[in-house]
Amino acid sequence: MPYEGLNLNGQTALVTGSGRGIGAALAVGLAQAGADVAVSDRPDRLDLAKTTKSKVEAEGVKSRAYSLDVLDISRIPKAIDQVVQDFGRLDILVNNAGIRIPKPALEVTEEDWDATIDINLKGVFFCAQAAGRYMVEQGYGRIINLGSQLSVTASRGRSSYCASKFGVAGITKVMAVEWAPHGVTVNAIGPGPTSTPGMLAADARTADEVQADLDAHLPLGRRMDPEEMVGAVIYLASKSSAGTTGHLLLVDGGWTAI
Repeated sequence: MPYEGLNLNGQTALVTGSGRGIGAALAVGLAQAGADVAVSDRPDRLDLAKTTKSKVEAEGVKSRAYSLDVLDISRIPKAIDQVVQDFGRLDILVNNAGIRIPKPALEVTEEDWDATIDINLKGVFFCAQAAGRYMVEQGYGRIINLGSQLSVTASRGRSSYCASKFGVAGITKVMAVEWAPHGVTVNAIGPGPTSTPGMLAADARTADEVQADLDAHLPLGRRMDPEEMVGAVIYLASKSSAGTTGHLLLVDGGWTAI
């Protein structure tokens, strides 16, 4: 009999910030594993989310695109309710939406700090809370938060980002402990440097400076592709990970091994 542990047939996933980058790759990857996928992004990127929706549907599963800005906390429960209404259930939440504002600590403004924490940490918490309420009642669920290799280590120019991603690792553990008795696992993945539009746009360094940094920190010797995050998320979204909760799964190219 073939191993069915990574099969997501009959399940519904919601991926936030899935208009492009890692989020889009994860939405398509979950569809390839058999899940119906709700994609979402903020209103000004809804067209990108609709493009991802088309790619998901091309895998032969159901998809819908939703306008969801995780800064609008009051909108989050309504979006979760709408997904459940449209799909009949919600089994998997991937909290992907996030930003980075790289600046030396002496130059970080209150606006920079608030924007990073509000999206990367506050938004993740309240999306997980809204989905968690439904999953706890359902008696089953998989929540996967997007942390970083900077959830466990530091990097120059990343004070607010590190604070937010350390926080993601912390709330992941708390929710895992609270919701485990209800059949809901809560985990995180920690991507290392990944070639996404957001990362590339935020990087003002020269190509030589970037490569020198990669050579110093990454045994892999290169940035990763968004698709390289898919396997970790499918595992954590599947029944194979039933015994795994409160865990940060690093997909960091060896960054933290040095």
